Amino acid sequence: MPSTYEKIATTTLGSAAATITFSSISGSYTDLVLILNGTNDVAANRALRLQFNSDTGSNYSYTYIQGDGSTATSTRATSQTTMSFGNLTGGQTVSILNIQNYSNTTTYKTAIARTNPVDTVVQAFVGLWRSTAAITRIDLTLNADNFNTGCVATIYGILKAA
Repeated sequence: MPSTYEKIATTTLGSAAATITFSSISGSYTDLVLILNGTNDVAANRALRLQFNSDTGSNYSYTYIQGDGSTATSTRATSQTTMSFGNLTGGQTVSILNIQNYSNTTTYKTAIARTNPVDTVVQAFVGLWRSTAAITRIDLTLNADNFNTGCVATIYGILKAA
């Protein structure tokens, strides 16, 4: 990672788990970058979901586009209880999520993600959390099943300019 990135935490699953949580996130960075690398515990596509600060209200929206080399599709959803940011498959998936202005307490939070399930499609997501609260906790889940043993999630803070 560039020298402006500082690793906050890494989680490597020793067994399958329904949730990966990053908590007590410091407000000392400008943005966050979350990288997820792994599989789910079944051989099927499962939607990657996240919640900020344990907010289970209908405060999330997202839009995505995806392509598989021959077909492109897109969709959007509003007033959701989670933000979708890609699919995790039985094959290796890499997802990079950028969260802008996460500690700002005067604006809603936005996120941009690129997810590449190696055996299916390429996806790009943009999401919105309608809250002005600073993000101090991120919970990653799937819409069904679990993250597989060995799944690695790392969160970085982007350092403020000097």
